[in-house]
Amino acid sequence: MKNNQAWLKRVAKLGLIMMMGVSLNACGGWFGFGGDSWKEEVLLHDGSTIIVKRSQSYGGRSEVGQGGPIREHIISFTLPNTSKTIEWKSEYSKDVGRANFNLLALHILNGTPYVVATPNLCLAYNKWGRPNPPYVLFSYDGKVWQRIQMSELPVEFKTLNVAIYLGSQDVEAMDKKGLVSAEEIKRRNSELTQYPQYRTILREAYAGAGGLRCGEMVSNGKGKWLGIGWFKDRPTYEACQAYCQRENFNTQHCPCSTLFKGAK
Repeated sequence: MKNNQAWLKRVAKLGLIMMMGVSLNACGGWFGFGGDSWKEEVLLHDGSTIIVKRSQSYGGRSEVGQGGPIREHIISFTLPNTSKTIEWKSEYSKDVGRANFNLLALHILNGTPYVVATPNLCLAYNKWGRPNPPYVLFSYDGKVWQRIQMSELPVEFKTLNVAIYLGSQDVEAMDKKGLVSAEEIKRRNSELTQYPQYRTILREAYAGAGGLRCGEMVSNGKGKWLGIGWFKDRPTYEACQAYCQRENFNTQHCPCSTLFKGAK
């Protein structure tokens, strides 16, 4: 019972963080730690299972008093009925300061693997276009992973079939087990059902999706983020452009052309 209560407390904390988002500010520091690895039995839509190896390293920008975030997360698996090993990475990027995604599901249909991920907190949510439902989707074309739209994700895929919450104590426990069963993954994920995007793979937009409480922000591509309101509040296109220059936003990243259409 105590273990269950501790798990639920950690899950509640995760939910709060994901719903609020975390802005990286000047008070944050940089931390570097080791890594963890484990294996999961992943239940596919057709009832078959595959073994997925997962590993993650730590380090990146973190709020004062918090441990280092996940810097990179990697999964690898053997494509069924082949000897081909495929790898997918949630990589570190300077503008986000940590890994870009949290893994939610891996599915396979007709020899094509698909990944369902969610942006890793507010900066990544803004970077990846503020998706609603709050997923970023990928398919493997035989050579590289390509981002796809929800309409391209096969309707057969409904479940989130990997361990979603990866607190340090839980990773240690999974590592000791050697292999986390599909049943254990289902049990763990069932404790996250207060969030609709974790009950099943959503297909339609909805109010209150995980990242939608993140304020809209834009990046200068060099790690600096500002709320879109700072640009919208400029009285003219010229004033907006001057603000971009002052804040080191080049033409590629300055949102003024979009905000003041026809004003150029």
